Amino acid sequence: MRRLSAPKTIVLDHRQVNTASSLLPQPSILASSGWSDIHLELYQQPKFATAEHQHTMHVIAYGLADSSGTCSSGERWLDGKHSREQRSTGDIAVIPAGISHRCSWNTSAQFMILAIEPALLKQVGQDWINPDQIELIPYFMTRQDTLIQGIFSTLKEEVESGGIGGHLLVDSLKIALVIHLLRKYCTTQAKLSSYTGGLSQTKLTLVREYINDHLHQDLKLVDLAAIAQMSPYHFLRLFKQSIGVTPHQYILQRRIETAKSLLKKGELSIADVAATLGFCDQSHFTRYFKRIVGVTPKQLRQA
Repeated sequence: MRRLSAPKTIVLDHRQVNTASSLLPQPSILASSGWSDIHLELYQQPKFATAEHQHTMHVIAYGLADSSGTCSSGERWLDGKHSREQRSTGDIAVIPAGISHRCSWNTSAQFMILAIEPALLKQVGQDWINPDQIELIPYFMTRQDTLIQGIFSTLKEEVESGGIGGHLLVDSLKIALVIHLLRKYCTTQAKLSSYTGGLSQTKLTLVREYINDHLHQDLKLVDLAAIAQMSPYHFLRLFKQSIGVTPHQYILQRRIETAKSLLKKGELSIADVAATLGFCDQSHFTRYFKRIVGVTPKQLRQA
C-alpha cells in the first residue's frame, strides 16, 4: 500500500518579492524596498490560518489594531509549542530563522513583520560573542518592547514618506535593533564592550570633511565608517561619543545650517536650495527646516 508523504513545509524568503503570497489571503499593503539586511511589510488580512512554514531570515511580528480599531486574538504554534494570544497593539513575536511556525487569527487582522538577515547578527555581534553561538529565542506574541515598537514605527514612516538621509537612518536603526536582540533575545548573553574616548581627531576631521563635501547625496553609514577605517557598528557608537548626536542627526543639522547660509545670501530660490542639499522637494525641505530652526525658509529670508 502506497504511503502518503507528509506535506512539505513552506519556506519563506523575504529577500524575494511577495514571498508570503502563497501563505496569506492578501498581499502586503506596504513593503520596504532597497534596504540592506532587513525588510519590512505591513499586512491587512481577513480571518485566516496559515500552513506550517519557516523563514530563511529571523522575523519579528508586530501586532496592530485592524481598520476598525479592534485587536484580534488567535493561536500560534512555534517550534513545537502552542499558545493562545490576545495580541494587543504593539505585542511582538520573535520567530528565528529555520523554526517551524504557523498561526491563526479569529477576526480580521493588521500586523507588520520585520525580517532580519541572520548574517547581520553575526557581523554586529562578532566582537562580543562567538558568531556560531548566536541563536535567537522564539517568543510568542505576548510581550511588549518599547525599543522595538519605536523602531517599527520609524521604519514604517520611512517606507511611507522617505526623507533625506534615508539609508543612514535605516542603517542606524538596524544596528540598534540587532544590539538589542543580542542583549535581550539571544540564548548566549553578549558581553558588550563599553567604548570611551570617541573617534580620534584625525578620523573625525576626515569624516566631517567628507560629509560637508557630499551634503547633496544620500550618505550611507558604511561609507562613513570606511573613512574612519572601522566597522559601521563601532563607528556609530564612537561618532556619537565624539559629537553628541548620531551621524544621521549631524548630517541633517549640517544641511540645515548650510541652507540658512544659502537663504541669507539670496542667490538661490528656496526650491533650488532644497535641491542643492539633497531634499526630495521644497515642502520636504520646509518641514525639516521649520522643525529645527523654528521658522520656515520663507520667513527666515523675509526676516
